[in-house]
Amino acid sequence: MNLVDVNPFDELVLLITKLSDEKSKRILLGKAADVYGYGGKAHIIALTGTSYPTLSAGQADSKNEAVISSNRIRREGGGRKPVTQTIPGITDIIEKIIDGNTYGDPCKELHWVASTLSLRKISKILDEEHSISISYVKVSQLLSEMGYSKQVNQKMEQLGVPSPDRNEQFEFIDRTAHEYLEAGDPVISVDTKKNENIGNFKNNGAEYRKEKDPRRVLDHDFPIPELGKVAPYGVYVLNDNTGFINLGISHDTSEFAVSSISYWWNAIGKNNFQGSKRIYITCDGGGSNGSRSRNWKHELQRFSNDTGLEIMVSHYPPGTSKWNKIEHRMFCYISKNWQGQPLIDIETVISLISNTTTEKGLIITCQLDEKTYETGRKISDDELSALNITPCETLGKWNYIVRPQK
Repeated sequence: MNLVDVNPFDELVLLITKLSDEKSKRILLGKAADVYGYGGKAHIIALTGTSYPTLSAGQADSKNEAVISSNRIRREGGGRKPVTQTIPGITDIIEKIIDGNTYGDPCKELHWVASTLSLRKISKILDEEHSISISYVKVSQLLSEMGYSKQVNQKMEQLGVPSPDRNEQFEFIDRTAHEYLEAGDPVISVDTKKNENIGNFKNNGAEYRKEKDPRRVLDHDFPIPELGKVAPYGVYVLNDNTGFINLGISHDTSEFAVSSISYWWNAIGKNNFQGSKRIYITCDGGGSNGSRSRNWKHELQRFSNDTGLEIMVSHYPPGTSKWNKIEHRMFCYISKNWQGQPLIDIETVISLISNTTTEKGLIITCQLDEKTYETGRKISDDELSALNITPCETLGKWNYIVRPQK
């Protein structure tokens, strides 16, 4: 039978897929592939979504009289349970094992694992540290389901020279974060999201609307002075997968950055982490929370003095800002939530941010900050030297501790 004549037969094939008897369904689909002739198997796969191995097995079974005549029928839901059901939380455990050993773009779905962390090594860690015994083959299957793959090197253009200390800093951040998390102390990732113009401007992405009824927006992106723009400064808490956005309408300064952290601590953090005397902050190496910013360190000192907290800070190396947890655990979901929707006013921005969530239960609190933050502030050498800041032995240019001044 030629595929150009198969339309009536397609209806019968689709009817077969509704059978609850898996064996009969498999055999009939396999026989249908033979009836279709050349290209039939590919056609049925495209039409029904049946997997290639299942269809191939059906073709073989349709020629096996013993299988056809057998009355054995597997009950619905029978068979071996997936390892994600028999070992709840297995994917989260693997995620923690490979955290800090992955490459690719963290904001995209597909990553790959560093070659130093082989499948057999992951399987061994699961066995020795978590008493979970699964084969490296099963580890491979789970990684594939989690969006990881094994890929060859690909030459890519890159601006600037990668820091030779990149991997060492990543490993330091990973170790330190785990230490704080295990102790129950807060670990937060902070950054400023891209400034957004307020008004009926085009927002990248699409939304569902009636056909031929696109949302009409302005034909330009020039800011509207009376509406202004907003600067969302975010705090993502690794301990409990929660976030906080301080929505500024002034300048993105170091004072604004640390004020945002302070607002989070006073409103949420100190209640959730009662008894904690220290906090770990990870952030980019530039911008309002830059590693070389005197104002950033000066404001952190004020925050430490006000709260009595010991503040450990780690900056990501140049060119690696996407690996900051807040980027791919919070900011990217906010962008997805408001894609295609103009940010017509501040109330809309707050609502869209506050209603952002994920399958893993992300919760975000958003508040408006109407304070004016002045630019151009200078911190003198004497003021800098008076700060109670101690560089860490490991890459002190990026890692340091701020303690309250006596």
